[in-house]
Amino acid sequence: MKTIQPADRLNTVSEYYFSKKLKEVAELNAQGKDIISLGIGSPDMPPSEATVEALCEDAHKPDAHGYQSYVGIPEFRRAYADWYKRWYDVDLKPDTEIQPLIGSKEGILHISLAFLNPGDGVLVPNPGYPTYSSVSNLVQARVIPYDLQENNCWQPDFKALEKLDLSNVKLMWTNYPNMPTGAPATHELYEKLVAFGKKHSIIICNDNPYSFILNDKPLSILQITDAKDICIEMNSMSKSHNMPGWRIGMLASNAQFVQWILKVKSNVDSGTFRAMQKAAVAALNNTDEWHRQNNIETYAHRRALAENILTALGCTFDKKQTGMFLWGKIPDHYKDAGELADKVLYEARVFVVPGFVFGSNGERYVRVSLCAKENMLEEALKRVSEL
Repeated sequence: MKTIQPADRLNTVSEYYFSKKLKEVAELNAQGKDIISLGIGSPDMPPSEATVEALCEDAHKPDAHGYQSYVGIPEFRRAYADWYKRWYDVDLKPDTEIQPLIGSKEGILHISLAFLNPGDGVLVPNPGYPTYSSVSNLVQARVIPYDLQENNCWQPDFKALEKLDLSNVKLMWTNYPNMPTGAPATHELYEKLVAFGKKHSIIICNDNPYSFILNDKPLSILQITDAKDICIEMNSMSKSHNMPGWRIGMLASNAQFVQWILKVKSNVDSGTFRAMQKAAVAALNNTDEWHRQNNIETYAHRRALAENILTALGCTFDKKQTGMFLWGKIPDHYKDAGELADKVLYEARVFVVPGFVFGSNGERYVRVSLCAKENMLEEALKRVSEL
């Protein structure tokens, strides 16, 4: 019998770093190592009480368990439209300009399948979320990394972009507030991105899940005049509403873009469980006080401890960072971030992420997650201080 081989596209990707590394952390814990994980950005706090109550209430109804519409229930789309108006002052038509998603990660695949032919160019940030590159490779697009550098506030160098051959570039991934660097969004940056997309007919896909974390003035690229003509923005309930395992989010754009993406989604996955959508409506109506306590005050206390951890490791960092991570530059005497991360893991029993995971421009940086209770951050600080 001939040996079975996987599809060639699997040669373009490897197992997700966190999938592999968390297995190692689990093995170390099984050996009694008691690793403190400051790796992934999975909020450890629960959603609001109203969110959970809405989930339970609808799940108890006998008619709640059938297949759901691919476009989501009308209440969910209206709630997202109201939320965008309330927080970003952006007007969205709930029936045609919003598409619910089973998480933003899935949305990256849907968008890529909807717009990219094999060989089409995709601008991907370096450093950036690895899924932008891996999905682009899986759909056989041509990944074109663009540099984000600390000396340019981790923003795109538009002069350098203009020197590229952009004739076959179809799509550009952006992510502000930025992950992993914590660089905040600005109105001026969004204006430049929209202008660049329109000039070159490149779809600007802005991944925007971190705009509420340590930030009392959230921004959206859709605030820019006529941005919907060329932009798609994804938003997620994972970070801002403590719902990472729920896998629920959305994208917003013009009606034509949304319809094309829906054509893909309706052939790839299904509608979200109705009770989860009802719960999401409740979450989208969380009070200002809930957002301030959860997304600003709690993370501010954790951020102070994370800064102390990086300082103890001899790292430097920009205090203007936002989001649920802290990005720090490692001391010169380390070969690269992997050397420091391994030292911290095996000697201090604390897991931090080496920046090369996010691209070559992250080789001399590490990332610390704020998704850990203060007592765990305090213990991590104690351990690294003893190195």
